[in-house]
Amino acid sequence: MRWADLVGGVLAATGTALVAIAGLGMLRLPDTYNRINAVTKAATLGVVGVLLGVMIIKPSATSVGLLTPAIILQLLTTPFGSYAVGRAAHRASSPLAPITHHDELHRPVPAYRAGRPP
Repeated sequence: MRWADLVGGVLAATGTALVAIAGLGMLRLPDTYNRINAVTKAATLGVVGVLLGVMIIKPSATSVGLLTPAIILQLLTTPFGSYAVGRAAHRASSPLAPITHHDELHRPVPAYRAGRPP
């Protein structure tokens, strides 16, 4: 067995485990915001780990040429996508978990917008 097969297998297995943990987080975490956090971090690192593992196991110009942009795009787009989902959830007044004590994004509606005299 080559060292590349061992390292690639460990990376792919670790990535698969992280994706499974992200799925478990989707089931177990109490609210939308915690779920977004779990999926963003664990699934992103999991997908990157699997792609790196495949790139190490099968090193060719084709795999490097296809997987390198996929890894870069995964690392760049997932944080922005999760931010957009979190912002949309907040704007839609998605409820916070009871354990959450403070909403830093909550801003009271100004009196002139709420239809009350100033």
